Amino acid sequence: MSSPIETSPRPEASRLEPGSFRDPESRVFYAGDGVYRSLSAEGLSDFRALEQTTFWKKFSGDGRIVATELVEDGGELPSGLVKASAGVLSHERIPFVSYPYEWPFSMLKEAALLQLDLNLAAIDEDMISKDSSPYNVQFKGSKPVFVDVGSFERLRDGEPWVGYRQFCMLYLYPLLLQSVKDVSYHSLLRGAIDGITPAQMRGLMSVRDRFRKGFYLNVFLHAKLEARHGDRGKEVKAEIKKAGFKKELIVANMRRMRKLVAGLEWSPPQGVWVAYGERNSYTDDDAKRKDEFVREVVKSKQWGLTWDIGANNGRYSRIAAEGSRHVLAVDYDQGPVELLYRTLREEGDEKILTLTMNLADPSPGLGWRGEERKSLPDRGAPDLLLALALIHHVTIAANVPVAEFVDWLAGLGTSLVIEFPTREDPMVEKLLAPKRDGLHPDYERERFERVLSDAFDVERRERLESGTRLLYFARPRGAGSPIDLTVPER
Repeated sequence: MSSPIETSPRPEASRLEPGSFRDPESRVFYAGDGVYRSLSAEGLSDFRALEQTTFWKKFSGDGRIVATELVEDGGELPSGLVKASAGVLSHERIPFVSYPYEWPFSMLKEAALLQLDLNLAAIDEDMISKDSSPYNVQFKGSKPVFVDVGSFERLRDGEPWVGYRQFCMLYLYPLLLQSVKDVSYHSLLRGAIDGITPAQMRGLMSVRDRFRKGFYLNVFLHAKLEARHGDRGKEVKAEIKKAGFKKELIVANMRRMRKLVAGLEWSPPQGVWVAYGERNSYTDDDAKRKDEFVREVVKSKQWGLTWDIGANNGRYSRIAAEGSRHVLAVDYDQGPVELLYRTLREEGDEKILTLTMNLADPSPGLGWRGEERKSLPDRGAPDLLLALALIHHVTIAANVPVAEFVDWLAGLGTSLVIEFPTREDPMVEKLLAPKRDGLHPDYERERFERVLSDAFDVERRERLESGTRLLYFARPRGAGSPIDLTVPER
């Protein structure tokens, strides 16, 4: 991207992004398919300074900052702006928005390192970000991208790193919990949009933990100082400024934090689900034919966004990527998602986005009015959905009725490839074994096919050679002419 940023016309504004209200100097809004940002006079002044910096050219040039350009002002701005608009930015649209409570460990770590690297580069040119939120980072496939361009401002003399507490609460503490304690942070971050407080983190630690690297300063001392001075924010800020706080102290703190974060590691357990693609009940012929079935559907047309729910090791996400612009790979088990992300990151993949989520308890709308963070379907419904080796886990293990699960799929308005393992399948038998007899009468092939046909136009069905697994391709009711899959149904 060239600098200074070229101007281009923008369409008429329409609606504000509900999650951007916390910074009145920089409000995100949408017009048609475009993503825009209204800047106040102060925000525009900061952006003008930002676009002249070397670090802006470097990070935007290699895609670590979202592609951005200043657009011509004019046209109707969205209602609800707290501060008058002095300028508007246009941003590249991220294919699918995700949140830190859906990221495996390495994704959160990569986002943290990007946040620190950006600030370390910015501070060399007397700029810094107002906050340190992982919600300011999104992913294009496996690549982290900083999207909150409006968060950068000029460095103020005598002020400390204002984003330090937020960085601890939303980045450092979750990473420490999983790396050192092997405790998943996902439910904690989903339960509190602002993250884990120093006092809460301190309460989760033992006395011995104070001797671990990074714990005493960032957890124990942090919690102690906050308890002592938490209600004296304005006074403490004035005292720090009076003492002559230097930016070199911020740099030292950030460098120390970066070294700490870079050294954190977590490895998933080597259980059956981590190696599911290699150790499962499929014969070689079944696995080959299943691959062919999915590939035939995927390549029957150019799909926009494909969801692979129950993606596991990503075998079918990769097949989906052959005929889709973007792929969302979702699995409840963080282990295979973590390993898949690492592999995709090494490959430089920017098409497959990996998330960990329980589909029987998916991410809801969170924050103010439940709109700051959106539910999964509200962020972009799929054009094609793969639900392979999944329905028995949702309906038997999580006790969701078959009709309810199919109704949820139909509500997405998506084409569908779904696999149904019969009651004779070894995995189904395993799931049913601890259950009371007669507890899942709706889990029968005939009933499933009737429910599926009521909700979708089923265009193709195939039973794998082993006899206990069936594959279906279905499209939304009234979706138009059938898709020619070129290979006849078996």
